[in-house]
Amino acid sequence: MGIGDRLKEERERLGFSQTEFSAVAGASKNSQYNYEKGDRSPDANYLAAVADKGVDILYVVTGERKPQAADSIPAEVLEFIGMYEQVTDADREVLMRMASAFASVAAASGKKVGN
Repeated sequence: MGIGDRLKEERERLGFSQTEFSAVAGASKNSQYNYEKGDRSPDANYLAAVADKGVDILYVVTGERKPQAADSIPAEVLEFIGMYEQVTDADREVLMRMASAFASVAAASGKKVGN
């Protein structure tokens, strides 16, 4: 399986048509067709654009899947990260100070994570 096949597989996994995907990547539909057919190779700008939409670029280029750390992260941690990403930089600083204070108290009392 070549780069074109893997690119098509990723496009389909994400639910895009060729036309939609080419628009997201800033390429023509003809270019998208040629990439998937294996007649041309996408450039770095194209790959960066589709990576923003969730394409596993390591897989497309090498055939190896990128490890998915999110699979091992508890749901409540992912939820917290999602909230963290939505707040202002000033509020992030407050959250970091609070988390640091809670961690210091837990460490001082000998409490372990999950207790």
